[in-house]
Amino acid sequence: MGPSLFGSASAEGERRIVDAKVTDPVDCATADAEETVRFRLNGKIHKGLLSGCGHDQDEPLSIALVDDPTKTDGPVRVALAATEPGVNDLRRPVGLGLLTLGCVSGGTYAFLLARGPRAGLV
Repeated sequence: MGPSLFGSASAEGERRIVDAKVTDPVDCATADAEETVRFRLNGKIHKGLLSGCGHDQDEPLSIALVDDPTKTDGPVRVALAATEPGVNDLRRPVGLGLLTLGCVSGGTYAFLLARGPRAGLV
């Protein structure tokens, strides 16, 4: 749920999707693995820290940026664009539909328990 389901449209507009390459891959045996990626934004090359593992050297990725890398010193935090909330527009209506279905099902079950057995059927 959270931002991917009820997030505002303005938050989605602030996020940028850019192409990047893995510069420092990390083995998945390491706890809290973070890989270093390199990406180009507005003609300048920046570094980012990706919370993940198992990618190859110079593997191309699509990443999502929330922070402006020109306003921070050092690497900026990035996320894979496919896992960043709100990137896929189909997630929001499907999530809202499943939430509604779960609420209706729970309400119906609670109603049937509170009503008790019907005298004519027992």
